[in-house]
Amino acid sequence: MYTAKTVALLGVLSAVGAAVRIAGAGVGGVEAVFVLLILAGRVYGARFGFLLGLLTIAVSSLLWGGFGPWTPFQMFACGWVGAGAGLLPRWQNATRQNSSGQRIRATREILLLAAYGVVASYLFGLVMNLWFWPFAVGSGTDISYTAGADPGQNLASFALYSLVTSTLTWDTVRAITTVVGIALVGPAVLAALRRARLSPRR
Repeated sequence: MYTAKTVALLGVLSAVGAAVRIAGAGVGGVEAVFVLLILAGRVYGARFGFLLGLLTIAVSSLLWGGFGPWTPFQMFACGWVGAGAGLLPRWQNATRQNSSGQRIRATREILLLAAYGVVASYLFGLVMNLWFWPFAVGSGTDISYTAGADPGQNLASFALYSLVTSTLTWDTVRAITTVVGIALVGPAVLAALRRARLSPRR
């Protein structure tokens, strides 16, 4: 069960995430907020990461006026980005500590989070495409949803639609942004979040 201090930390990080998202909104797939979601989810766990993703999108949408039929998809997709980071494998600290071992563990962790950021960026794009694809493309094209068609046909159409509309552009930019952000600020932010940790990971 969360304490009042944990709730306050969730509120502060949600506000920070909302500000980061608004600052980068509409810039060709840049989602710098993924960096915060992944790092916070890693430190505070899946449940905290999920709530942070939900609240970040909700707050930023309220402040930015970006509510629409896509908003619930964004909220849950970002929630699972944060939750997934909290579910990644964790390495126990060795009994004998030394600077070399600490550097190796830190590097492994950053590489793990960066790789997860790439996967999460592309999966996020696929989830967001699901709300749009059946309704906005129209009928009679190679990427249209066809009611009653074989599932394999619709899956192929969806894959082609995602490839040409987001995977090669928005999702790739998002993945690059996330990797660069985690590489640049990941170690410092992880250390700061761990110093501020208020309760054992849940």
